Amino acid sequence: MPSRNDLRNIAIIAHVDHGKTTLVDAMLKQSHIFRDNQIVVERVMDSNDLERERGITILAKNTAVTYRGTKINIVDTPGHADFGGEVERVLNMVDGVLLLVDAVDGPMPQTRFVLRKALELGHKAIVVINKVDRPNARLNHVANATFDLFIDLGATDEQSEFPMVYTDAIRGIATLGPGENGSDLQPLFDTIVKYIPAPQVEPDEPTQLLVTSLAYDDYKGRIAIGRLSAGTLRPAQLVARIAVNGTITPGKIAELFVHQGLERIPA
Repeated sequence: MPSRNDLRNIAIIAHVDHGKTTLVDAMLKQSHIFRDNQIVVERVMDSNDLERERGITILAKNTAVTYRGTKINIVDTPGHADFGGEVERVLNMVDGVLLLVDAVDGPMPQTRFVLRKALELGHKAIVVINKVDRPNARLNHVANATFDLFIDLGATDEQSEFPMVYTDAIRGIATLGPGENGSDLQPLFDTIVKYIPAPQVEPDEPTQLLVTSLAYDDYKGRIAIGRLSAGTLRPAQLVARIAVNGTITPGKIAELFVHQGLERIPA
């Protein structure tokens, strides 16, 4: 089956407050999503008012960055136990995950739940140990605890041979080894492109789009967000929506969009 080597689809999973949204913000900034003179509100992916108030990510956000000719679609998943169902749905949209763990706390119970779901789907993981600048960071302990977690959850030999990236998300720095000096997130981007498999495509098969979430636009109305697993889509194309109960409703594609940064742009 052919692959789209210019694409990578990843989800970032982590326990609450381990720095997931901060890391996504840094990836966006270093991909020049924002203008140099643009004021960037912290926690740019927490657009929901309740999310900003509580400081957690509730609804999965979709964004994308381009790195050296490869478009990286990023799904920022909830890290709080109350929203585990949202995590499971979006894992079906991606081909691999970034497992973000705190350099002091290590893997937490919610991390265990989400990682199990990702491994069951056959996803490969990149382990990102964040907040390495903290004076009480336990890098070796956290690395060993994470490896033990993979084994405990029944990871395959291939899944257990995960790369590790060490980050200081607030400063936007990543390295491939503990104690190394870094200047940007290039090591993280390189690891994503190298390790996460490119999505396989079947453009000649009948169109199949798995809808995982819905959005609303004041001008466009309701927008279905999902992953195209087979076939192609184009404006004015006739399609059929199949509900969970099997009900089939005919329809037509009005407009198509892709994500770039935090915006939807015409495909």
